[in-house]
Amino acid sequence: MQAASPEETHRLGVRLGGLLQPGDFVGLIGDLGAGKTHLVRGVAEGAQVPHSEVASPTFAIVYPYSGRIPLYHADLYRIADEDELYATGFFDLVGSGGAVLVEWLDRVPGAAPREYLRITLRPTAEDARELQAEAFGARSEALLAAWLP
Repeated sequence: MQAASPEETHRLGVRLGGLLQPGDFVGLIGDLGAGKTHLVRGVAEGAQVPHSEVASPTFAIVYPYSGRIPLYHADLYRIADEDELYATGFFDLVGSGGAVLVEWLDRVPGAAPREYLRITLRPTAEDARELQAEAFGARSEALLAAWLP
């Protein structure tokens, strides 16, 4: 799917955030400037997280948000491997009653559970983005179908 602007990427995130349920896991892949932050801010808005709470967890690794459901936002950019991620307590969040949103999932692919939604973002023009979504597991397939009918 195409997003012609950062605002459109944000709107796609809002729609996804409104559909998330506890236990959902969404992994984001894309280079710097690919639009992950616009999508994340939209997801948080759709999950009814107050705008003032949304921050980049680059240095904290994981940031919890309180909204319609608990939302855990992780940024794995500075994580070298699964062992380092394990030491942060990240794996305790998966299946803990909230939804998990992970940027830079490709840096530690083992962070994803067996069932998850993976979204790859690629710039196609100055502000336009291509989003490719893949679902792994029944719940993620249902989430993808509801998000992009």
